[in-house]
Amino acid sequence: MQKLRPPAVNEKENIPTRNSPGGELLPRVLETRKGGMQLKKTKAESAKKGIKRLEKAKKPQRQKQRERISDGKRGREVWANRMYRSRLFELIFSDKERLLELYNAVNGTSYNDPNLLEINTLENVIYMSMHNDVSFVVDSRLSLYEHQSTYNPNLPLRYLMYVADLFSGMIHGDNQYGRRLLRLPAPRFIIFYNGMEERPDVEVLRLSDAYTAKEEEPALELKAVLLNINPGHNEKLKEASRTLREYAEYTARVREYTKTMRLEEAVEWAIRECIREGILKEFLEKHRAEVKNVSIYEYDEERVMQMLRQEAIEDGRAEGMEQGMEQGIALTRYLIAHNRLEDLERAAGDSAFRKKLCEEYHIGEQ
Repeated sequence: MQKLRPPAVNEKENIPTRNSPGGELLPRVLETRKGGMQLKKTKAESAKKGIKRLEKAKKPQRQKQRERISDGKRGREVWANRMYRSRLFELIFSDKERLLELYNAVNGTSYNDPNLLEINTLENVIYMSMHNDVSFVVDSRLSLYEHQSTYNPNLPLRYLMYVADLFSGMIHGDNQYGRRLLRLPAPRFIIFYNGMEERPDVEVLRLSDAYTAKEEEPALELKAVLLNINPGHNEKLKEASRTLREYAEYTARVREYTKTMRLEEAVEWAIRECIREGILKEFLEKHRAEVKNVSIYEYDEERVMQMLRQEAIEDGRAEGMEQGMEQGIALTRYLIAHNRLEDLERAAGDSAFRKKLCEEYHIGEQ
């Protein structure tokens, strides 16, 4: 994308010239007999107004800085906004109305004012250690929602870090050493799971499961509830939240179509079908390009994780499994951060190429 340049400036009078970008916003100028340029009835204030209008016209472009991303083997390129380098789940439920609908479905409540929600999702860069999908406060309760396509028993530990960071921001500036009790919203941790590994409808993950010394009543405990949203699981929950049901349907179609299509084609086909059938129709029409790219990122990441997990299981090495997963996560994050989409797709099915990339970028070295 060509960078925006500041308007050419008349050094003596320090104002934009007629031929500068946005010069049409300035008052008319008259040609003199000597070929010079003279402003007619112009004051410094009018020049400033012209510059302000020019800057205002440029502002939306600055806010929508875009990047070119390779679209698979066909060599096509698509534009994607950097701010959408986040999870599809987050894109959908960052909308307060959809998020309130989901909250009501999970908790059996009937709130109808989206403004009751105070969204406070951690805003660090995606794929960094401190980024969660969606967190918000309503009715003095802090809810942290996370989507997972791969089963991860370490989510309670991650949630502990998330909530500590959120609580720290909530009491920033307050006297933590005073006699007054600082009030905090009660936290709830929910995981929406749609991975390929079979899991029950509802599962409780505990932080204490990670403790090397087991205690009957751990001094520090955190419980996260995993809700399986795959087809045939938690249908009542999905009936109560149309958006969650349609999100689950879209992701299931992408996964099904990749069995017979290239990933890019499968995602595009799923998007077209869902729009035609009224599934996430408004959202997909509005964010079509972003949804396509995020879906490709997520599915490639999921395939890499599954491949590494399967290889480690076949090798029969628990330590190797853990190391392989860590390398896979690091490699996936690197390739995504550098828009290496084709390499990511190839790495999902080629262990030799994956090993080569890890060596090339020194991933997994002590």
